[in-house]
Amino acid sequence: MNAETLKDKIPPHNEEAEEATLGALLLDSEALTTVLKYLRADDFYKTANKKIFQAIINLFNRSEAIDLITVTDELRAQGDLESSGGAGYISKLTSIVPTSANVEYYAQIVQACSIRRNLTRIASKIVSQAHDESLEIGYIIEEAERQIFEIAERQHTGFYLEAKEIVKRAIDAIEKLYHTKENYTGIPTGFHDLDNYTSGFQDSEFIVIGARPSIGKTALALTMASNMAIRYKIPVGFFTLEMSSMALMQRLLSSEARLDSKKLRTGLLKPSDFQKLTEAAGKIYDAPLYIDDTPNLKLLDLRAQARRMKSQHNVAIIFIDYLTLITSENKDIPRHEQIAEISRSLKALARELNIPVVALSQVRRETEGKRPTLADLRESGSIEQDADVVLFLHRKKRDDLSYEDSDSENTETELIIAKQRNGPVGTVKIAFIARYTKFEPLAHWNEEA
Repeated sequence: MNAETLKDKIPPHNEEAEEATLGALLLDSEALTTVLKYLRADDFYKTANKKIFQAIINLFNRSEAIDLITVTDELRAQGDLESSGGAGYISKLTSIVPTSANVEYYAQIVQACSIRRNLTRIASKIVSQAHDESLEIGYIIEEAERQIFEIAERQHTGFYLEAKEIVKRAIDAIEKLYHTKENYTGIPTGFHDLDNYTSGFQDSEFIVIGARPSIGKTALALTMASNMAIRYKIPVGFFTLEMSSMALMQRLLSSEARLDSKKLRTGLLKPSDFQKLTEAAGKIYDAPLYIDDTPNLKLLDLRAQARRMKSQHNVAIIFIDYLTLITSENKDIPRHEQIAEISRSLKALARELNIPVVALSQVRRETEGKRPTLADLRESGSIEQDADVVLFLHRKKRDDLSYEDSDSENTETELIIAKQRNGPVGTVKIAFIARYTKFEPLAHWNEEA
């Protein structure tokens, strides 16, 4: 076997760096907080080193001293002393490095080798799946992207943190809010009464906006997205499965320029309107807003595209219009189970990307004219279970107006916070401006009126 073939057969690893990392930890247990940012036990290639590092973690979790004697005793108690190289090997580790000063450098080398091994494993799996004709191409690509994205994230985050590190971050965040006088810890929607309830949309949360057709789900989501991207310069991803990107942009131009949407659709504009239109287009042009209008979008494709938006543009929030138009990969199961799978997947996506994911959903026909409740979300009860926040739009039905006709005038609308896992529930009032197909805070609308 030649050298190149041998190199291909042996997974990437660096025993010297592994031993130096363990030796530094045995000399200075305080170095563990640094190492934990990069490593877990599985990152060590040599089995003995894995077990020694796990023993160190066990002692750390019990708040016990970490040194040559305690680690040896821990391995002996677990029955792993001999398989870890014995007391002689553990003792040798402390003589490899004179100081723990370079422990972060050693840990980074071990992590890099671990990442290379994982990439090799994933590549082999992709090759195997590519030859399996029973698997859909979309599934293979999405699974590959997910695993590679997880590996990429490993370079920036650890697997878990000590409470003292988390509390320090929390205090720093509170101090920042105090000094900057910002009101919200999450992403502001532009509706102050709503943000006062939620402190903005929070990272990792799955948020559902529900309403009957023609009540304004898309208008509300687009208003929130434009507030975030145009006013606050927050990168926003917007998946529109119902409307084309051109129709969505016409709505956005009408809303931002405050021009009648019917005039935009028909082209019946005055010369003065074009100045407003140009100014609005300039604002939207500079806004970090990314739109995907793929119809019949599959769940796997949506997740893959969301990861790309996060990786390439660092989007801070994603809107999906709307949830029940997403196509499940498994069409053989009942529709309510498909929706349950989609709901769970979107919740997992919010956690994975650490950003809010906002999905629109219809409510049952029986709620027409009534205030909707959590039980009225269509297709599956799993939506209300998975969602961290559920918002409903509700307009009181007038005797002289049908729901369809009510869109022809400015209408006071209730935005009901029916569920909030980490905060209070309640109702805020907002105004639907029919001419511009947008929502505004009620106070702003009253001032203009």
